[in-house]
Amino acid sequence: MSDIRYSFELFPPKTPEMEAKLWDSVERLSALNPAFVSVTYGAAGSTRERTLGVVEKLARSTQLKPAGHITCVGASRAEIDEVLQRYWTAGVRRIVALRGDAPDGAGAPYTPRTDGYGFASDLIAGAREIGDFDISVGCYPEVHPDAPDLKFEIENLKRKFDAGASRAVTQFFFEPDYYFRFLDAARNAGITQPIVPGVMLQSNFKGLARMAKLCKTHIPERIAALYDGLDDDVQTRDMVTAQVVAELCNRLREQGVRDFHFYTMNRASLSLATCRLLGVAQAEEAA
Repeated sequence: MSDIRYSFELFPPKTPEMEAKLWDSVERLSALNPAFVSVTYGAAGSTRERTLGVVEKLARSTQLKPAGHITCVGASRAEIDEVLQRYWTAGVRRIVALRGDAPDGAGAPYTPRTDGYGFASDLIAGAREIGDFDISVGCYPEVHPDAPDLKFEIENLKRKFDAGASRAVTQFFFEPDYYFRFLDAARNAGITQPIVPGVMLQSNFKGLARMAKLCKTHIPERIAALYDGLDDDVQTRDMVTAQVVAELCNRLREQGVRDFHFYTMNRASLSLATCRLLGVAQAEEAA
């Protein structure tokens, strides 16, 4: 019997083929009865309608607990409130509230809109006025690219919790020490809410390296070496990725971590393989 709790992140599809893949993943991952399933919101709100459509369909047609992403960028406060109201009306009681990347892309300077929510803490407070949402927020164990240091990162996270967040989910990382250093700093600052490790299931190493560079996540050489020569070998890359992620999760479990959020990339097989290595599939089959 597995002793962990887990949730999954999906992204809205762009094509009919990707849509079929998404709903196949939803069906297969549903059997694991996750705590919730979040659906991402593209840069500057670019996938707003697609995200809303997926979240509303999950709420209407499945037994899953969907969590809709929402960001500050690309919309006025009134437009964001409309999205939040649509979530609430559809029966969606969970959201993931994020500042979001600057409209010019990750790494560009961020300037709040004068008619919008400036930062995630403002967005959380606004969401609380619309409904009693369960609110997840983001955090960066290796420090957000816009943050000068860990102290600033922790202070920003505390503002989100003070505004009404329920839990934080981390950016992906590969070294447990980064997570535990961050957790200790948060607890020392008086943060008592859950801080859930975000775990990346991206087996395309070139894509993984691009994402890691944008969010300043360190990829250890020992992990990079495992993908050497596998650019055209998807099957082997998937096996390597499942093993790398399972090893990371087990190292976290050894020190008491029980909650995980998996960034699935809409790939059910890789997610299921990883969960099986962690004992999750066996537990569900036994049940």
